Order: sequence, then C-alpha cells, then structure tokens
Amino acid sequence: MIYLDNAATSWPKPPGVAEAMVHFMNEVGANPGRSAHRLAVESGRIVYNTREAVAELFNALDPLRVVFGFNATEALNLALCGLLRPGHHVITSSMEHNSVMRPLRALERQGVEVTVVQCSPQGFLDPSDVEAAIRVNTVMIVLNHASNVVGTILPIAKVGKIARRYNLLLLVDAAQTAGAYPMDVEADKIDLLAFTGHKSLLGPMGTGGLYIGERVNLRELEPLVRGGTGSRSELEEQPNFLPDMCESGTINAVGIAGLLAGVRFVLERGVDDIRRHEMELIQRLIEGLSAIAGVTVHGGHDARRQTATVSFNVVGMEPSEVGLRLDEEYSIMCRVGLHCAPAAHKTIGTFPVGTVRFGLGALNTLEEVDIAVAAVDAIVQEAR
Repeated sequence: MIYLDNAATSWPKPPGVAEAMVHFMNEVGANPGRSAHRLAVESGRIVYNTREAVAELFNALDPLRVVFGFNATEALNLALCGLLRPGHHVITSSMEHNSVMRPLRALERQGVEVTVVQCSPQGFLDPSDVEAAIRVNTVMIVLNHASNVVGTILPIAKVGKIARRYNLLLLVDAAQTAGAYPMDVEADKIDLLAFTGHKSLLGPMGTGGLYIGERVNLRELEPLVRGGTGSRSELEEQPNFLPDMCESGTINAVGIAGLLAGVRFVLERGVDDIRRHEMELIQRLIEGLSAIAGVTVHGGHDARRQTATVSFNVVGMEPSEVGLRLDEEYSIMCRVGLHCAPAAHKTIGTFPVGTVRFGLGALNTLEEVDIAVAAVDAIVQEAR
C-alpha cells in the first residue's frame, strides 16, 4: 500500500508517537493542572514540554502563548470568532479552506465585513492586492500559508509587513505547512498561527492549537468555551491569562503526549531537511504526471513555490473514478473531490467536479512517487 493522503492526515506516524501515548495511558494518566500529586505533575510537565517544542518550531518566544485545542479548525474559530466584531473588516484570499470561509460567512451575517482577494488560477496571491483591499475599519488579514488543494504557498512574510504597516493582525492557517515548511512568527510578523497536530507535525488526531502573539489584546479575545481551568478556582469568571483563558475543561493530554513525540521527530530531523526531501518528491511527481497525455496538473508546477500536495484531473474521467481505481487496483490512497475548499477550486477552475489529490509527506519515497505516476499512466491508457 502507498499512502498519498498526507494533506488530510499524515500516516504512518513515527514509532515514538504511539509509544508516547501508550506510556501516558499506562504510566501517567492523570489530569494536568488539576492536582498536586506526582502523576498530575508529570502530566502537566508533558503538556508544558509540548508547548515548548511547538514554540521552538515556530520561534515563538513565550510557550505559554501556545494554546492547545482539537485541531486547526477550532483554533481558527477561536481567533476569528474571538476577535472580530460587527463593523470590523477582515481580508482573506480565494484559496482558503472552509475552516476559514465558514466562520467568516457566519460572522458576515452578524455584521463583520469580509473581502476575498482573488488569487491567480495557479493559486498564487499578489500582496499588493491585499494592501489595496485595506479599509479604515480593517482589523485583520487571515490567510492559509499553503493551499490544501494545490499546495501553492502564499507570501505570508510580505503580507506580514503590510499588516504591521497598517497596524492589523495577521492570522495564518498553517494546517498544511506546520512541520513541513520553515516558519518564524517573529520574522514573518505573524500575530496568530493556527496549527494542527495530525498532519506534518506527525501527531495524533484531536490535537492542534493557536499561537497568540503579544500584539493580540487579550481583553478583546473572547474564548470559545468557558469553564474549569484548574487555576483561580475561587472565581466564577474566566481567567484572563494564557493559556488558561482558552483551555477550559480537561485537555487531550494523551494526544498532546503523542504530539510532543511528533514535534520532537520534526525538530530532530529538521524542517529544512524535510522541506528538501518533499521538494524532491513533488518535483518528480509534477514532472511525471505532466508527461502523461490526458492528465492536467493544477497549480504552479514549481516545487519551490508549493508544498508536497498536487491536484490533477484525467480527461474524460471523474476524480472519484480515478481515486477508486487507484485504491482498488493499485493500493494507492489519495483524496478526491473538493477537499473542503470550494473557493480554491473555483479559483483554479475545477469547481464543482474537484480533483484527484496526491498529498506526499516526510516519510514518502521517490520509489512510491514513480509507482503512483505509473499507476495513473496505466489508468489513462486503459481509458482510451
């Protein structure tokens, strides 16, 4: 079996991930931050170590500004719904995932103004178009770091400079890049960064979070959930400090233990090394698929400007048929359809049919790429 669905969820995980989770369940098990006995202290230590590892990965100066949740979707909702108010204006792009678009459309009905800046048919964004969309009531720019459909990387650092020039907040959806592409919240002037644990951070599902920078006014941030935090228990009001104000209830400590192992694997191997490996894979895949008559490869066709995600279509075949044949006849796992990003598919011209998506990752090989290309070629030849 060849697994090429890493843009949805990375698999397999490094062995240390499952080992860390089993260790937590068998040897720790206690609720972090809720008791003073040794197991609770150890549980809390594991959670804090994970904050430190994530902060190191993103060059965040304060680990306590790393807030954990279930995934990037929850983190994006926290940032968007927690900071935007009626009368505010927010700018986004036409390549966004529904985890950005759906909260924004809901907020739009409540009086938040939304501008969607159009990207090119290859999925690229011109920073000057973002600057041109700024109004007097603009408070935030929200962009994905890379498309989950075609992998195109958006110019976050350039937009970050624009955001600072106009005193705006920059929220980045790093679901597709965290762990696979170098990130620096300080250098890139990122105020809020949403990440998920189950993709290129190589952790388990149900983990993720939000980095909240110092420019974010915590007095203006409304938590998604309020409740017990293990701190300031004498008060009936939510704590006003991080991470407690945004982490009510028992967190997924066993998942965070697995996330710590995944992030440490990434740090030890090095994001730059992972990036070089994935660029080699993706360039081989783009060239191989592009050489097949009847296959249309979408995006920029340049591994330097995208993540290890490629979308394509076969002339005369539905994406669902191609995906089914890849699975049943060649044991190649991929994803087909609209990938929860209809705006992106409208931008690249593949709506409403969608595409076949190959999502490669750090643990894929060039041999697997060659086998996948040969399988697509065989399917195309049989269809003629």
